[in-house]
Amino acid sequence: MVTAGIDAGSLTTDAVLLHDGKILAYSIVNTGSQTSRAAERAYQEILEKASMKVSDVAAVVATGYGRRSVLFAGRQVTEITCHGRGAAFLSPQVRTVIDIGGQDSKVIRLDEQGNVIDFLMNDKCAAGTGRFLEVMAQALELPVTVLGDAEKEALQAAEISSMCTVFAESEVVSLIARGVPRAEIIRGLHRAVAERTTALAHRLGLEPAVMMTGGVAKNTGIVSALSEKLGVEIFVPPEPQIVGALGAALVAQGSSSQAFLF
Repeated sequence: MVTAGIDAGSLTTDAVLLHDGKILAYSIVNTGSQTSRAAERAYQEILEKASMKVSDVAAVVATGYGRRSVLFAGRQVTEITCHGRGAAFLSPQVRTVIDIGGQDSKVIRLDEQGNVIDFLMNDKCAAGTGRFLEVMAQALELPVTVLGDAEKEALQAAEISSMCTVFAESEVVSLIARGVPRAEIIRGLHRAVAERTTALAHRLGLEPAVMMTGGVAKNTGIVSALSEKLGVEIFVPPEPQIVGALGAALVAQGSSSQAFLF
């Protein structure tokens, strides 16, 4: 049985094509201003990669911020359920999932069967999210993708006192003007994000093993700072950005009779 999962996020839209528990293809595209168009593009990409047609796919499930815009999906399921399902599929030992997405961050607790038992989400502001890091990267005149490597040159971390995106951007500009090395500013930003996420994790209750998903998990500086703050090893899957879409494809594959509370 071939199924597809579409994770329509605020920054990227991700798609996974699954056949009986095996990933056939995946795609990551920029969402842009039209979520529905990005979803269609990501879907077509995975079909082309797998040399399949729309008629070959038995079911499509959409998740993520823009899931209701994915009109060709048969169902829409929350990203909480899908990230939990995808993480448990990749590593059955995982009990806590930390997902930092484009516009929100969440910590999810799983039971031994990989079911979601509780979660906390920060979706009230951009602080500590992928969007926050994008704005800071622009202020630093660096691509957001190099922040993790750029931090490695730092001897110490600059003090970032505000997590408000607007105020933090002004703070970064001020630090640059004072001649503070960019690497130290980046390390300070990473530690500030880690502190905010750690507070969320402690409120929920952290239980190993811990997996980090979402695009921000590709930033080694964030993962390292978060691991240090939490005092645990954090597992990052080979492609952390598609975990939500993978979970959606798994939901499509065999859980139409199950109820999802989250």
